[in-house]
Amino acid sequence: MRKITRALLSVSNKSGIIKLAEGLVGLGIELISTGGTAKALKTAGFKVTDVAEVTGFPEILDGRV
Repeated sequence: MRKITRALLSVSNKSGIIKLAEGLVGLGIELISTGGTAKALKTAGFKVTDVAEVTGFPEILDGRV
């Protein structure tokens, strides 16, 4: 079975996202995220890759899609 190396996080309700991110990072998983979720994670000190960097396309509808 392949090891999970990246996780895409995009949520409207940010409660609990920091704890989830801590667990994922603790497992060595890279965080990829959109708009407001990325901002919340970066503010909390996490290294986050914006989804646009991965896809090569900008976010649409303010990161809701």
